[in-house]
Amino acid sequence: MYLEHLIQTDLDLLARLRRVGGQIGNTPLHHVGRLFSKKGVQIYAKKEWEQLSGSVKARAAFGIIRAAIQSGELHRGKTLLDATSGNTGIAYAAIARELGLRVALCLPENASQERKDILQTLGAEIIFTSRFEGTDGAQDVARALAQAHPDRYFYADQYKNTHNWQAHYHTTALEIYEALPHVTHFVAGLGTTGTFVGTGRRLRELNPDIRLVALQPDSALHGMEGWKHLETAVVPGIYDAALADAFLEIDTAEAYEIIKSARQHEGLLLSPSSAANLAGAIRIAEKLEQGTVVTVLPDNADKYGEIIKRIF
Repeated sequence: MYLEHLIQTDLDLLARLRRVGGQIGNTPLHHVGRLFSKKGVQIYAKKEWEQLSGSVKARAAFGIIRAAIQSGELHRGKTLLDATSGNTGIAYAAIARELGLRVALCLPENASQERKDILQTLGAEIIFTSRFEGTDGAQDVARALAQAHPDRYFYADQYKNTHNWQAHYHTTALEIYEALPHVTHFVAGLGTTGTFVGTGRRLRELNPDIRLVALQPDSALHGMEGWKHLETAVVPGIYDAALADAFLEIDTAEAYEIIKSARQHEGLLLSPSSAANLAGAIRIAEKLEQGTVVTVLPDNADKYGEIIKRIF
């Protein structure tokens, strides 16, 4: 009877996994035609908040969870554990709630109250870590917990997990290329680096002439949630330093100005990281005579109430 129950539980989990998969990806492309206009040059941006959990991180979180379930590393007897600055944790928690799984997240204590409230509403266990050590410190805490309690936790380790970038390799890149086969440039910020590495790697295979531009903040102290200043942070294990054709640094003030402009001209209320991606795409587009520049908008402003109030 126990074996039959176990098999039925696994079948139920796999069925739920398939249903959740239908809520991930296939996000729409927004043509940026009013904030930027230049003959022969186009900018498009994927509205990644239009999927389960409201951010681009749904793709990586789902890819990591699906692979762990299929391999047997994650099941209802284990808790998914990871470090997060917010969006990946929200994605883990939203997906896990649909699947009936438990989630524990190491989160810097200075994360916004909005993020804390969302995670608690989704039923995640939050393990607060030092505000002074950011996500690097949260990773250290998560790693130590996983090592101390291997039977209790499945450590997702988004910064080293290959299913992070592979999620974008198999979905984001193909969605872009199928919709815009004439794409000439892909532009994205670096955080876990999964979006840039996975999308860029596949686009390069589909068309070796596509230019890949990586963005990062201009200093370690910045306002783009989820981004890393690689010169002063722990470099994610999945990062491919040889992939980018060019790098641009984005100032937080520049991103905040784009938040204002995007609302006025495009009807989009963006997060700082989305605005920073758009700022980078515009900078590249301004230098072109012909081309199609594509970026991603990781999330909208729903989780950034205090920042948006200050900007407006």
